[in-house]
Amino acid sequence: MKGLSKWDERFSSEGYVYGTEPNEFLREWVTSHQIEGKRVLAIAEGEGRNAVWLAKLGFEVEMWDASKVGLEKAKRLAASRNVSLQMKQIDLNEACWQKEAYVMVICIFGHFPPHVREKVFAGIQKTLRPGGVFLTEVYSTNQLAYGTGGPNDASLLYTEGMFHQLNDNFAPLVLNEKIVWREEGTLHQGESALIQYVGQKR
Repeated sequence: MKGLSKWDERFSSEGYVYGTEPNEFLREWVTSHQIEGKRVLAIAEGEGRNAVWLAKLGFEVEMWDASKVGLEKAKRLAASRNVSLQMKQIDLNEACWQKEAYVMVICIFGHFPPHVREKVFAGIQKTLRPGGVFLTEVYSTNQLAYGTGGPNDASLLYTEGMFHQLNDNFAPLVLNEKIVWREEGTLHQGESALIQYVGQKR
């Protein structure tokens, strides 16, 4: 494994470390709401479980991840489910965001250093069409007390206040901080302190 990035190394096992089924919050929200349009962007998407599920619903999904190994596993998962994805190996610190290109952007457990998080939030605001939605589920700073997944560095975790900064450009449809049970592969297991957010671009 010499020379592999942290994420290439994490994804290099035969199994899917976060499982092959979509995140439960994503599943619940998307299946209970009408989304106008087809083009969806999934960022920091890892091994592709959420992107593949959205493609199975009929969305045209583009997924970004920095890990070549993760993208290769996503390609295999997509083939096994008879769907196709557009895939790009992208470091979000250097990403170029197309203006008003997507009807939905999802980021499931995407945890970034603060300067990258600010770029990601700005990029999402740029790349969504008016009326489009940004959906995310991430670990809150309270997750450090649970140890059931996510980073051990508080600077990579989220607070509700971080999402309030989006209010000028997004109408918040969901903003919850809660404790829920998550069973996603081997790395997300047990009670978890989460923030769930859905914002609609004004």
